[in-house]
Amino acid sequence: MTASTTSRPAAARRRLAAVGAIAVVGALLLSGCGDQRNKSGHESQASEGSSAPLFAKLPKAIQDSKVIKVGSDIAYPPVEFKKDGKTVGIDPDIADALGKELGVRVEFNNGTFNALLTGMRSKRYDIVMSAMTDSKDRQQGVDPETHKKIGDGVDFVDYFTAGVSIYTKKGDTKGIKTWDDLCGKKIAVQNATVSHSLAKEASDKCEKDGKGKIGIEAFDTDVEAQTRVKAGGVDAGSSDFPVAAYAVKTAGGGNDFETVGDQVQAAPYGIAVSKDQTQLRDALRAALDTIIKNGTYEKVLKTWGVEAGAVKEAKINGGS
Repeated sequence: MTASTTSRPAAARRRLAAVGAIAVVGALLLSGCGDQRNKSGHESQASEGSSAPLFAKLPKAIQDSKVIKVGSDIAYPPVEFKKDGKTVGIDPDIADALGKELGVRVEFNNGTFNALLTGMRSKRYDIVMSAMTDSKDRQQGVDPETHKKIGDGVDFVDYFTAGVSIYTKKGDTKGIKTWDDLCGKKIAVQNATVSHSLAKEASDKCEKDGKGKIGIEAFDTDVEAQTRVKAGGVDAGSSDFPVAAYAVKTAGGGNDFETVGDQVQAAPYGIAVSKDQTQLRDALRAALDTIIKNGTYEKVLKTWGVEAGAVKEAKINGGS
């Protein structure tokens, strides 16, 4: 999601090159906040501890507990969301595959997107996996707008690539195709996401061009932003492309929304890990490389129709 500390985003970010390639996701989609104390109920089915191929690479504390606690904004379909009381989606499925290679359970815990990194810093979570764009600002713990230090930076294990899209009510685009077309209009976004940052940047440009600023309404969850668009309270919404495409495909039986224009800001999603947890970071990277090579990763992406966002290898801090 795709967000600005962070999607759930830094100004450079959860995204221009290779945008066209990812656009096929929308056609293939068939099938990113609540009380941080509430567990999602999603836990991976791990291999037997030390018998797993990469168990020995994990820090001793995690070897002892055999659990990796994940902070996630579980309201961001199809990346992570609740269905029939269970946490499902792209991230949980990839996490399951990583857990099997590492020999641990991967336990998803629901939290507000812009508080996930804080939760990890306070040891509530071991990692954050929540459609979070890997950005230099997040790596350095810098606020993208003030450029001031706001916390410890994090490392990212990059596992997917996505851009940002604008969507409107179906049949009521109001002539919106680009961010410039939003001048003088209103948009709904999820708080602290790349979409939120892009909306602020676009609004500043609109004002400089004398076209009127963009009215920005930021919500705790992307679902709330979608609801605002559907109700007609704003002219458009914006979110990561897989999320926007999924909403267009499924909301109201496909009758509520349509995407407009092209994606922008193609960038990697990363699994966030505290900088003092290099052993855990490297274990996750090894596990990701393993599932990429053995085909499990590709199968997960095909399940959700998002193969176009695949990475070819696991990288550390590949975001800009």
